[in-house]
Amino acid sequence: MLRVASYNIRKGLGTDRRRDPARTLTTLAALAPDVAVLQEADFRLGLRPTALPRPMIAELTGLRPVPLEGHPDSLGWHGIALLTGADVEVEETRVTDLPGLEPRGAVIADLATPQGPLRLVGVHLGLLRRSRRAQQDHLRAALAGRDPRPTLIIGDYNEWSVTRGLGRFARDFEIVTPGRTFPSRRPFLSLDRIAHSPDLTVKVLPLPVLPCGGRSSDHLPVLCGVSAS
Repeated sequence: MLRVASYNIRKGLGTDRRRDPARTLTTLAALAPDVAVLQEADFRLGLRPTALPRPMIAELTGLRPVPLEGHPDSLGWHGIALLTGADVEVEETRVTDLPGLEPRGAVIADLATPQGPLRLVGVHLGLLRRSRRAQQDHLRAALAGRDPRPTLIIGDYNEWSVTRGLGRFARDFEIVTPGRTFPSRRPFLSLDRIAHSPDLTVKVLPLPVLPCGGRSSDHLPVLCGVSAS
């Protein structure tokens, strides 16, 4: 079973208002993922530099960042970064802008994994529901135009309701809600979610005891096991 994690790291800013990339990466390492999708991995202003020093990523997690289009100082695309372990091979990556009021994007990566081929889509959807609906339609169209492949769409959906807000994805994918992830101190909203094609089996995995009690971000991470159906 492939371990896939998603984590909105809030640019390394913890709930104590301290920015500590080592703490963020130690939290990520505790999940022991084979693949990780991060949101808010880059600062938004100027050259959009990464919030996580690249040498520190490998040192503390054993994962490697996947190169993406964008500014060379950035780790991700619109802040979405993809990290992979040694047993996962990246065959192709593609980035796309998403429609909506705010600047948003998605990362699409075709991976060869010990569990077989996987198309992984990392997302951070918009704050407005009408934008999120347009973004779902955009991604459905983008994926429909590619060769069929087991697909996992994971990230910060910014959506608390499956029935009202994720109906577009539900036309093609099964929706998985790992649990309440926001705010991390007393979570009551399920903003971080997973959608997957029917040819995948996705099991939500319990979070381990997190360093610093999960205070390294205002979101809790999500962790799932992925295998072919």
